[in-house]
Amino acid sequence: MKMTGNTILITGGGSGIGRELAREFHALGNTVIVAGRTLKSLEETIDGRSGLHARTLDAADAADIQRFAAELARDFPALNVLINNAGIMAREDLLADPVDLAVAEAIVATNILGPIRLTAALLPHLRRQSAAAVMNVTSGLAFVPLTATPTYSASKAALHSWTQSLRHVLRGTSVEVIEIAPPGVQTELTPGQSKRSQYMPLKDYIAETMANFTALPETKENLTGQVKFLRNAEAEGRFDATFKMLNENYQG
Repeated sequence: MKMTGNTILITGGGSGIGRELAREFHALGNTVIVAGRTLKSLEETIDGRSGLHARTLDAADAADIQRFAAELARDFPALNVLINNAGIMAREDLLADPVDLAVAEAIVATNILGPIRLTAALLPHLRRQSAAAVMNVTSGLAFVPLTATPTYSASKAALHSWTQSLRHVLRGTSVEVIEIAPPGVQTELTPGQSKRSQYMPLKDYIAETMANFTALPETKENLTGQVKFLRNAEAEGRFDATFKMLNENYQG
């Protein structure tokens, strides 16, 4: 993907990885639209920068996605990059009696149906561009699940699989498909995560991810060094050991 001259939509742009990617891509000379539920946090991302725009979107709401996509294509006809970054993560108690499925259902709606619906809504527009890209943000937990957050891990595995299919289907078009798979990063994806020393500092994660885009412009997967321990566990024949270590040592 070219690194400048794009019009980029980033969902979940009000904090964390989405916010910092938006600022980095904007600094390279791209027009960037950040989307999310809370306008105040989106405006904090923009922080007065010209060429950065905020739009509200509930990624779990099918009707709102249709409304948003139609307005975006109308207001930003040069839109050529979609980064599906919005996501939620939460612990679940599968030993509860009864098991409360509210968290699982919310995660599925946001993390799986959200990217699928938004990509489908924008894909006809993206395919009309001479060069376009869809980037899906998954997780190292797509490859080795964390049992304390089973639906989150499963949602990212599903998005990884869907991304592979999307890439194959679009192989003859102008639309690139890229997967961004972060390790645990110091953000507030879960409460207190931004202060956990075992997680990768957000600044370091963003710097390495942006460097990967520059050094590997045709990459299908943007992986930092830290996440490769999970990404390659099965291929390297150490999935069971990695699964055991991850889940026995987890302190959330």
